[in-house]
Amino acid sequence: MNHSVIVSDYAAMDRVLKEERAYILNIVKQIKKSGCNVLLVQKSILRDAVSDLAQHFLDKIKVMVVKDIEREDIEFVCKTLRCRPIASLDHFVAENLVNADLVEEVASGSTKFVKVTGIQNMGQTVSIVVRGSNKLVLEEADRSLHDALCVVRCLVKKRALIAGGGAPEIEMALQLAAYAQTLQGVDAYCFRAFANALEVIPSTLAENAGLNPIATVTELRNRHAQGEKNAGINVRKGAITDILAENVVQPLLVSISSITLASETVRSILKIDDIVNTMQ
Repeated sequence: MNHSVIVSDYAAMDRVLKEERAYILNIVKQIKKSGCNVLLVQKSILRDAVSDLAQHFLDKIKVMVVKDIEREDIEFVCKTLRCRPIASLDHFVAENLVNADLVEEVASGSTKFVKVTGIQNMGQTVSIVVRGSNKLVLEEADRSLHDALCVVRCLVKKRALIAGGGAPEIEMALQLAAYAQTLQGVDAYCFRAFANALEVIPSTLAENAGLNPIATVTELRNRHAQGEKNAGINVRKGAITDILAENVVQPLLVSISSITLASETVRSILKIDDIVNTMQ
């Protein structure tokens, strides 16, 4: 809550300051009683997380204060230290604290960060410090690192790899088109449209690589029709090759997620159209 207090006389001002001092002093005494000597404080949105008076008292009892920790970093810090955030003074006891050999402020270039080493019962986390010559290089390195971590995450959730280069999409498109020939009516049109939609992925890949999308997809379709299921678009050579022999693979979960999400999106749109038609 954000609030303001209007004091009309000096006696009331002294009373307010004494109450504030007693309140903060009680919190500091509880921190000292628990045996805490390093305090990690979450960043506050409306005001400073730690006041000057509180900082003074904490300095007196030799407690290191690391303030302005971002809200999204709290979960990572708790997983690393194997602790839980304390929101109430009643829970600030020795049983809820964790131990580490050293907490220090380390300078890296023009920036500084707090380094915690010798953590007892440390969690399974890794801290990666990304550095770059300018902001654009730093953001690009961050995106590349995020992409690599996402690949590892996909492989952990589903331990399977398939060929890349548009090979799985064009193979599914051929199989669906062949199955559509055995159907009649609206179902045949739906399967054929789904097959054509899958060809957008290899077509886009060829276009981004500077190749002729129509000729490339046509050749890729012919190679798969001849039984070469691992044939894909080789961006480096600018041709259709055995993509598994080139070690161009992708997690199976990526293809499953993209197709599932696209299908659910189409179903949602069709349901909305049905509702609008009914209302009219």
